[in-house]
Amino acid sequence: MRYWDKPEGETLQKSSADRYHGNSTRHYQPTTVLIVVCILMAACSEPAPVALNTSAEETDRFACIEDGRLVVALYGSIRASIDWTADDLACTGMPRPDDQGARVRLSGPLGTAEETRTLAFILGIPGLEMGSTGRELPTNVTLIEEGTGRFFGSRNTGDCWTDVSSQDSVGAADARMYRIEGTLYCVSPLAELNGSASVTFTELAFVGRLSWEQPE
Repeated sequence: MRYWDKPEGETLQKSSADRYHGNSTRHYQPTTVLIVVCILMAACSEPAPVALNTSAEETDRFACIEDGRLVVALYGSIRASIDWTADDLACTGMPRPDDQGARVRLSGPLGTAEETRTLAFILGIPGLEMGSTGRELPTNVTLIEEGTGRFFGSRNTGDCWTDVSSQDSVGAADARMYRIEGTLYCVSPLAELNGSASVTFTELAFVGRLSWEQPE
């Protein structure tokens, strides 16, 4: 059963606070300088975000898999209840530098008929291996509001983690392309890199795709 299919009143996973070593009262009060330094360090550990263009070849390259999905409720500087399907999503993923896990990127539209912007979620999971699953994998998270210059990020890999419930090969046997499904949890807000705002969520459920081919 996936996150978005759970019956009313039934929780698929424990809350983030309850699962974080039973401590629901942990508070974070770092200085602004410390927040910026930590986000910069996390950002430097991840490859630069992938730029999408509108050619037919690139559109196909970043299309999500058939059952692609992202479900999350955002609070704070960005407030939205998101339920993107494959028709909404652009999906990609690749190994991190030096074979230190993988990075998964999912992006989609947010806005009104008058103004639509793109939000991109980037999950850097150092402990993930090809074809493997795992619980409570430490994760660096970056949220980009494309076209505005706004970046939000986790302070370190102790604030967010991912439960990867499945990672299955798709396509040709030698393609090294995988369907990945999981849930991301965060116990503190994503702080804005170049400002004082923040974005909060507790659970983000996703289905995307991940290529283990090393980028050229």
